[in-house]
Amino acid sequence: MKLEKEYTCQGGMLGYYVHESDATQTEMRFTVFTPPEMTKKGAYVVFLSGLTCTAENFTTKAHAYQKAAELGLTIIAPDTSPRGDDVPDDEAYDLGQGAGFYLNATQAPWNTNFQMESYIIDELLPLVEVEFSLQGAVKSIMGHSMGGHGALTLYFRHKDVFASCSAFSPIVAPSKVPWGQKAFTAYLGEDQESWLQYDACELVKNDSKAGDNAEILVDQGVGDTFLEEQLKPELFEAACKEAGQALTLRLHEGYDHSYFFIQSFMADHLEWHARYLTA
Repeated sequence: MKLEKEYTCQGGMLGYYVHESDATQTEMRFTVFTPPEMTKKGAYVVFLSGLTCTAENFTTKAHAYQKAAELGLTIIAPDTSPRGDDVPDDEAYDLGQGAGFYLNATQAPWNTNFQMESYIIDELLPLVEVEFSLQGAVKSIMGHSMGGHGALTLYFRHKDVFASCSAFSPIVAPSKVPWGQKAFTAYLGEDQESWLQYDACELVKNDSKAGDNAEILVDQGVGDTFLEEQLKPELFEAACKEAGQALTLRLHEGYDHSYFFIQSFMADHLEWHARYLTA
């Protein structure tokens, strides 16, 4: 793991890191904010960004670090996909580099590098925990758009890993919307049954212990141009109700899909996670 650059921030430290990933067979980048004082147990939050983003977007635009410093929370922000000249890509913004969808691809040519679920769960988190003395730390996950999809699906698929989950404008039913259908066809193949393992609505409906999970927070801007075609939060609300999963879904007039929306409610999300991380 190599430190590329480092800044003092909100009394803590913000570092930009790069390392060789076995999961993606590429270099991967991420940022880590460490607060001036951690919680007694040590706790951290993982933020997954959306389509076209890198680790830089959240780091520079979300305005998360003042509240994280107050709460004593470390924040990890990974890149959204493998990258490089030899990594498969697509001309469109919603497939390939910058559009990893936080899954493990099974179809060529994507399956060699696009192993983002394994990268996050099996490689990045253990690496960070060792390097930043966070072994055994309680952790939560959150994300935006494609990253909101990633946060929800990784939360349900790895319930022993994360204490809580929240999302901004998440893609909650990717098997039913154009973004997800395009990506899943490419990464997972034509068998739509295989898609359901990465669909938050299906995962919560099939979670026999959903009623025992932490309450999930979802914020959605009503002025979001992707709301009706790509996001459909009402489907997740219905699925949670059916499964007995506690959910707070907040709709905000005037807000769109941008980081101006995210930064407006970031403090709420960090305080939400702190309830589970510092109890």
